[in-house]
Amino acid sequence: MTFKFNALSIDVNFKSGNITSLVLKGNERIHALTPLFTIRLRNKNGESLIINTYDAKSCVETDNGAIYTDFTNAALSVRVTLTNENGEAAWRIAVSPLNNEFFVEWVDFPTITLPELNNKAKLLWPYNEGVLISDTRIKDNMWLHHNEPEYPSMGSYSIFPNMLSSQMIAYLWNDIGLYIGAHDERRGVKEIDFLTQNGGVTLRMRLFCGVDLGEKFETEYPIVFSAISERWEAAAERYRQWFEESLPTGVKKTSFNDKLPEWYGDSPLVITYPIRGVHDTDEMKPNKLYPYTNAIPVLDEIKKACNTRLLVLLMHWEGTAPWAPPYVWPPFGDQEDFNRFLQALHKDRDMLGVYCSGFGYTLQSNLISDYNKIAEYTENELWRGMCAGPDGKIAISKICTDQRVGYDICPASAVGKELLKKAYTPLFESELDYVQILDQNHGGGQYFCYSREHGHAAAPGAWMTENMQDMLGEWNGIAGKTLFGCESAASEPFIANLTFSDNRFELNYSFGEPVPLYSYIYHEYVRNFMGNQVCCPFTSENDTLRYRLAYSFSVGDSMTLVLTQDGDIASYWGMRDFSVLPDKEKTLTLVSNLTRFYKEQAKPYLFAGRMIPAPKVECESVVFATYDKDRTLTLPAVLSSAWEAEDRGRALILVNPSENEAKCKINKKSVTVPPLDAIILPL
Repeated sequence: MTFKFNALSIDVNFKSGNITSLVLKGNERIHALTPLFTIRLRNKNGESLIINTYDAKSCVETDNGAIYTDFTNAALSVRVTLTNENGEAAWRIAVSPLNNEFFVEWVDFPTITLPELNNKAKLLWPYNEGVLISDTRIKDNMWLHHNEPEYPSMGSYSIFPNMLSSQMIAYLWNDIGLYIGAHDERRGVKEIDFLTQNGGVTLRMRLFCGVDLGEKFETEYPIVFSAISERWEAAAERYRQWFEESLPTGVKKTSFNDKLPEWYGDSPLVITYPIRGVHDTDEMKPNKLYPYTNAIPVLDEIKKACNTRLLVLLMHWEGTAPWAPPYVWPPFGDQEDFNRFLQALHKDRDMLGVYCSGFGYTLQSNLISDYNKIAEYTENELWRGMCAGPDGKIAISKICTDQRVGYDICPASAVGKELLKKAYTPLFESELDYVQILDQNHGGGQYFCYSREHGHAAAPGAWMTENMQDMLGEWNGIAGKTLFGCESAASEPFIANLTFSDNRFELNYSFGEPVPLYSYIYHEYVRNFMGNQVCCPFTSENDTLRYRLAYSFSVGDSMTLVLTQDGDIASYWGMRDFSVLPDKEKTLTLVSNLTRFYKEQAKPYLFAGRMIPAPKVECESVVFATYDKDRTLTLPAVLSSAWEAEDRGRALILVNPSENEAKCKINKKSVTVPPLDAIILPL
């Protein structure tokens, strides 16, 4: 069958079970044939069976699709439809078991394989706030290569809502683009990824079904294919249109959100450092920034130099053991000094926040040897609240294994929910201004659980999103004006709950070019901060901190500085070698100038503005070395972004992190950006 959708034409051979042709601008774009759908089934013992369109012995075509039956080794019926909705292709699938012997765990649908990129095309992927990929081999050959999402969970999985904030992906040729978006208002769990295979790139949309034995799974939403322009902003525009038509519960534009504290609009400078040790797996002895008030002279120096409010974000502060959830309160050591520190910050209109470590249950800390909870775990039968696998067994967590040994808590179980509430309520009732409550739970998502004892569906699905929304909403109510956040930016279902998060875009330099996809779609509704920049791929011999500060500022995020125990500025968290550090004077000058620029000119755009496509900015390039000795990155010397303010005024912001003035051309007009500063141009 041939289906036409404006500039897109799709041929589907339902009998053979493939999308056989996808034509854009008169050119064939399909590279290889792949099964239209693939399904994994599981029986009550957790044993799995994978089938696809090729396994169906019967295919009956309908007016807009087909019904597949008589599968090898599986009694089920699968209905596929493709319809035209407002000039776009809208795919839907329904999987109906014909007995109660198995359940549908996930469905890959619809699957296509497009040509290898080879730097002639790019993929826009909503991983870790947004990245353009022009060579898939880089990712294939690094630790971030494709991993099948399985139990127990890993933090790096390409899962929505988790490391992925949006339910979309786009393939961009030089002349046109293909947008693929799941317009699912329930925001159910999905893997959205790409795989190098058959000499091309297979785009995967894996839908986790969350159904039980014998239950039907049906997409009550379309998976949309749409022809767009070749710019990544076109895909962002299309998804933002759907997002704004289908806002998650409780999401409001920042300007109208009365639940936000007054400091939110001031874009405070985030200052983060540990009070024990110097890195995550160090010996956890108090360092020079403990007691807590020891840091005040260092903070005062930065505050004076930058003329900004500070949000001090502590690491290794827990009174139990660092990165050993769920128990964290009271703070380590001298709590009276902690209180004096908090009061001193508040007196100067500064704020205090803390990092936490999400939904782990720590049996044994690898950092503090006497932190052991095996007796509590056993005596209180806490295993009843832990995430279980398809076979019902509980496996050791894969999260932060250098720091701890333990399990992943299932926050949808009665035991898990009560355990977390009991552990974190004292923290919520403190006078802290910010808690990164879900560090390690990227985007605010919970981990996979297949338990049949918890009262939720015995497989990943939309129930996970809904449970998190409910629980975080309850926590927000307890915490009042204390803001919550997560590692990576909040995935879209949780924007109303996690309103200030750790946007570590730098990870995407490892395999592509970071782009502000997150800010483009969501900035009017939520702001983030630069984060501690852990896993930065740039070598420390490059002074790249100012470049990364400029990137964060230009996309509307608050800037972040990581301190050493001596009060110096580190390039990023996790450094071991401090022999080469960023230029402190130049760094503070940049932060000071950008803070002034924000207050005096840019706030109408960078606080609650709407990102728009930016005109082309021609400027010189900078080249940075990475820890991959065979790879350097060539990047524009000037960071740019375009915005529309609430009064509909439009402007282009240019940021120059260099100590030398930068000359640019925009629409053939020459402009100069002062060193370590920014300018704004009307559009």
